[in-house]
Amino acid sequence: MRQIILDTETTGLEWKKGNRVVEIGCVELMERRPTGRTYHQYINPQREFEQGAAEVTGLSLEFLADKPLFADIADEFLAFIDGAELVIHNAAFDVGFLNHELSLLGERYGRITDRAQVEDSLLLARQRFPGQRNSLDALCKRLGVDNTHRQLHGALLDAQLLCDVYLNLTAGQREIGFGGEEAGVPVSSVAMPVFTASMAGERPRVRPSNDELAAHEARLEKLRKKAGGRCLWDEPVFEAS
Repeated sequence: MRQIILDTETTGLEWKKGNRVVEIGCVELMERRPTGRTYHQYINPQREFEQGAAEVTGLSLEFLADKPLFADIADEFLAFIDGAELVIHNAAFDVGFLNHELSLLGERYGRITDRAQVEDSLLLARQRFPGQRNSLDALCKRLGVDNTHRQLHGALLDAQLLCDVYLNLTAGQREIGFGGEEAGVPVSSVAMPVFTASMAGERPRVRPSNDELAAHEARLEKLRKKAGGRCLWDEPVFEAS
């Protein structure tokens, strides 16, 4: 399965108030392993930030002035996510903004869900940790993901952190001994061994004793009497060729 961990930064909290996307960050996974491919783009929003939004991201209109418009990068962005499953924290927020950006370009661009499936990691976190704080920072702390370098919100940085959080959240590596967190290694960087049938060796077999076989047959005979002469175990067994 191809998955894209995605995050956006915006000029404010609501696209319905005319706010725009200013940054997109994506990390690609293939069969739950990072491929090394990422997508990152700053975007000129052509409007002011809402109060506080610029401080959260550290971005400014001056910095974004020479960056491309969303219309200039739309095709490249859609090509990157096409056919993937998008993993987004609080997906309704990011998808709402991206759908708004696409709607400004015309009907031919459609909606994000026309191109990709969406998995909301916030909903997954709430199912696993009900009643607790499930922000990205809270999950990093709870799952042992190092986010000490996250001083500001950044789309690519947050997507990279969410990648480690999501893999921990959905696989339970630490509980079953597969994770590298104890050694200080992010889950997304752990090279998992490939298991093949040749590594398994001969399967152990448990053979019943004569007394156990006799007891089993006596039990079946009682079942036959209750079932009118036959029971499920008397039915023929067909083995796959």
